Amino acid sequence: MPQNQTYRPELSGNPQSSTSRSYPNGNPELQYNRPGVRNTDSAVPLHPAAPVIHDYASDGPAPGNIAFRWAYGSNVAAKNTDPRVQVMQYNEDSFILRQNMCVHWEAPFTYLLFGNKGALLIDNGASANPAHYPLRETVDAIVARWAKARGRTRVPLTLVMTSGEDHAQTKGLAQFAGRPDTTIAPTPLAAMQEFHGLLGKWPTGTSSIDLGDRVIQVIPTPGTHKDGLSFYDPYCDFLFTGDLLFPGKINIGNDRDFVASLERLKAFADANPVKYVMGGHIDMMFVPGQAYPRFRNYRPYERVLEMEPSLIAEALQYAREVQGRDLMLIRPDFILLNGVSPDQRTNVWPADVPQIRPPHPF
Repeated sequence: MPQNQTYRPELSGNPQSSTSRSYPNGNPELQYNRPGVRNTDSAVPLHPAAPVIHDYASDGPAPGNIAFRWAYGSNVAAKNTDPRVQVMQYNEDSFILRQNMCVHWEAPFTYLLFGNKGALLIDNGASANPAHYPLRETVDAIVARWAKARGRTRVPLTLVMTSGEDHAQTKGLAQFAGRPDTTIAPTPLAAMQEFHGLLGKWPTGTSSIDLGDRVIQVIPTPGTHKDGLSFYDPYCDFLFTGDLLFPGKINIGNDRDFVASLERLKAFADANPVKYVMGGHIDMMFVPGQAYPRFRNYRPYERVLEMEPSLIAEALQYAREVQGRDLMLIRPDFILLNGVSPDQRTNVWPADVPQIRPPHPF
């Protein structure tokens, strides 16, 4: 049967090829952000004549991809050759960075978010030495690339922390000292509250950080740390919770504050769309209830970073159970430690958590 050889560009996946012009990075004559559609890099003009303005208002979360395996370290840390900072671009305006676990065993995550007026870096890792952990160099490179693609000459950067007490998330601040166009949230509690506009309404109030049409909500969540904060991004529908809720061993500092913070977080998540809860670390394996011990810098069987929002309610349920008790409580996706050592072990396994032997080596 003869085949029709007529070329139909509308079916080719490259409609602009029907013209004589070539747009390798998207057609600049198309409207940048059609109603109800999220932007992607393919729609950014190759040579913008003016700064590109992104419309962050749309129904549903911005598309993005975390189908990704994080570098999992080495048995011999000194021989590790993985990047010191691993970067994952979730979408065109959102980046997830992770410190190499052979540089610091906690391998903390930091998050870089862009808006039309600036960028926000949430947390900053566990090492001050840029030779070991080149966070500023990495952030500067991402910012420069992002700015060039959008025709911008400057991108103000703000650094905030989910806790100024958490040494695994504040050591990188030293690298940003003296950086132009940079604002750093102070770490002392009262100064931090003033910076975020939370004086007089801590911990029940909220505030916001406007990145330029991408407004990040700031939610006080003490419990693991007395100065704990969570951040909500309505563009990706991500809730960044630091040490308060993450797939790992959650060391409760004040169980009353911890329960109250989870109650507020659950109420917030009930009232706002949350796609994922994004914590500051990963301790858990993909095997339910199993976690890597502290100081382990080789973790080939980690659980994924992102957590379903339903886990807020589960964490709240079991936080109430451990309140007022010195107890280690194991759940499939996290472990609560209240008044006990982070190295605590137990011979009591919860009946509703599958007991599966993890693979070796572990």
